Amino acid sequence: MVADKGKKMKLSEKGEDENSEQIDGELVLAIEKVQELQDKLEKINEEASEKVLEVEQKYNEIRKPVYDERNELLKNIPDFWLTAFLSHPALGGLLTEEDQKIFKYINSLEVEDFKDLKSGYSITFNFNPNPYFEDTKLTKTFTFSDEEGTKITSTQIKWKEGMGLPNGVNHEKKGNKRQLSEESFFTWFTDGQQKDDLDELTDEIAEIIKEDLWPNPLTYFNNDADEEDLDGDEEGKDDDTDDEDDQDEDDDEDDGDEDGN
Repeated sequence: MVADKGKKMKLSEKGEDENSEQIDGELVLAIEKVQELQDKLEKINEEASEKVLEVEQKYNEIRKPVYDERNELLKNIPDFWLTAFLSHPALGGLLTEEDQKIFKYINSLEVEDFKDLKSGYSITFNFNPNPYFEDTKLTKTFTFSDEEGTKITSTQIKWKEGMGLPNGVNHEKKGNKRQLSEESFFTWFTDGQQKDDLDELTDEIAEIIKEDLWPNPLTYFNNDADEEDLDGDEEGKDDDTDDEDDQDEDDDEDDGDEDGN
């Protein structure tokens, strides 16, 4: 009897081991099937990314002549790019007083993706002849590579005699006026190193110009006009308030004279 009981316990334990092995096997099989589906999804996502790039490349070619036409029209607006930069919340504070004088000579700005969008883009500032440097074009290029990371090259500015990187002066902020930078914006063109060695701000400037300013610079140019209108309205309100205060003082004096009589 005792032997039968022990035999039953061994059979029970053997059954549990078999069930456990069966569950483990089913779990492994389920995970493998899920992994197969994940691999399938990954392949679909890669194909989708390629299609998106093809569409973006197609529309970049369509946008190009429109951007060129826009640049030609913007040349007729005095100080357009200077105003747009100064009005931008992130870029305006990067220009020194001397930078602003140089920016008056910009006649166009261009942002151009490489044909293979994943491989990089360039940002070019085109200048009219000016007293600061010989160049009529300053370009900064960002090239992306899986092997080498991000490679950055830029135009070596040929400063005219007696000129060089202008240094800003740290002026006190007055009213709503933005505090000016102490370092020239043109130091941005002196960087031509690997991304790991660069200050993060360098890449940030490029991204802001490419993704925010370039698509619709008119937004920031108009912002400046709106701010001037707003400042004018506030000054008008202040003048009206001063006139009202003066009138109240005159009325008080008249009342005092009547009381004295």
